[in-house]
Amino acid sequence: MNGLGLYLSDPLGRELLLQAVLISALIAAAAGALSCFLVLKGWALMGDAISHAILPGVVIAYLVGLPLAVGAFFAGMFCAVATGYLAENSRVKQDTVMGVVFSGMFGLGVVLYTKIETEVHLDHILFGDMLGVTWNNVLQTGVIAVCALAIILVKRRDLLVFTFDPQHGRAVGLRVDFLHYGLLTILSLVIVSALQAVGLILSIALVIAPGAIAHLMTDQFDRMLAVSIAVGVVSSVIGVLLSFHIDAAPAPTIVVVMMSFFITAFLFAPKHGILRNKRQEIG
Repeated sequence: MNGLGLYLSDPLGRELLLQAVLISALIAAAAGALSCFLVLKGWALMGDAISHAILPGVVIAYLVGLPLAVGAFFAGMFCAVATGYLAENSRVKQDTVMGVVFSGMFGLGVVLYTKIETEVHLDHILFGDMLGVTWNNVLQTGVIAVCALAIILVKRRDLLVFTFDPQHGRAVGLRVDFLHYGLLTILSLVIVSALQAVGLILSIALVIAPGAIAHLMTDQFDRMLAVSIAVGVVSSVIGVLLSFHIDAAPAPTIVVVMMSFFITAFLFAPKHGILRNKRQEIG
């Protein structure tokens, strides 16, 4: 076997690494598809807000004996709905409201966490524990991720109209409010699916970076969707394998790989790369 084959097969022959590759790829596929709409809609901060705001839901779910994902999902939905309500019924802009809501809920989560005795380490909630996942975790994450991805792909045209022009969508008969809260629900589900593997903080990179990279690479939406999903999955697989060989945590390594792709696209994208544009100006 050549060097590259050994480089790839050695970690994949270890069950923990194989589970990490599978769960990260599943999360990345759903997050990559969702990322396109968040980037085009300007909802990047919404993903950040929800990823931080689910911490108190996780702690409360632990206290009452529910699955952590259940508490995380309802906390995320509460954050999304509260943000929308406050933005619509106050003079404060939505980005300001999101900053207040997510920082407040994150602070509440930390306070609650410090007041209880638990075997769940805060670092695992914040940064994930990809090498601690089980096949049951992979299955649960896979179900959530596949459902989220299927909904996005089936409703992508309606979501695209809602993203660019909600008023036009309402005029042609689309249920704009349903699409609004449906997209927020999918966002919460995807972040919940990422909770076990990459944690609260790093999940934001998975729902923002792939769409940003794809947006630099193409102006055609279906192509953007495909590129975003591919970037997320490839970054996840490379990040997990690379983390094994450099003895680093998988989740941050995935984010570093994804950021390297973003920098490459920013510089060398066929149409929007900054270096390509400068060469055209000089020519």
